[in-house]
Amino acid sequence: MFYGTLVWDPWLIVVQIVCLQCLYYLTLGFFLSIFVGTRVSRMSLVYFFDYATLTISTVTGWCVIASFMLSALAGAGYLLLLIERAKKCLDFSATVYIVHLFICIFYGGWPSSITWWVVNGTGIAVMALLGEYLCIRRELKEIPITRFRSNV
Repeated sequence: MFYGTLVWDPWLIVVQIVCLQCLYYLTLGFFLSIFVGTRVSRMSLVYFFDYATLTISTVTGWCVIASFMLSALAGAGYLLLLIERAKKCLDFSATVYIVHLFICIFYGGWPSSITWWVVNGTGIAVMALLGEYLCIRRELKEIPITRFRSNV
């Protein structure tokens, strides 16, 4: 957490993006297994990447939506741990959701459900804003300075 001059380190940025993406999907899988896994006979990648599963017309759809929202909340905590800078939170949050959009397009086509767009738009807002708030709180903490008196 030493912030001096900004150094352009593309490998660090790539590693942070990969770690954040992996943690996001691990958390999403955890919540999906808790909320959706108890409701369906077989879990699959459909619940991760198919826009049709994000629906408000079924209880399972609401469970998928809850899983995405809780993953966004956890993502804010991951931003605090991995990124540590408030001004970078929006960039990394947007990257997570843009990569997710591309994977969804590759998996099942263009998301044509308004629910998918609302859930993911809300998720990016929650992840970015809460991540910025948490990082700002950490950045504004007082730095403890201990002074030792010499007995001279």
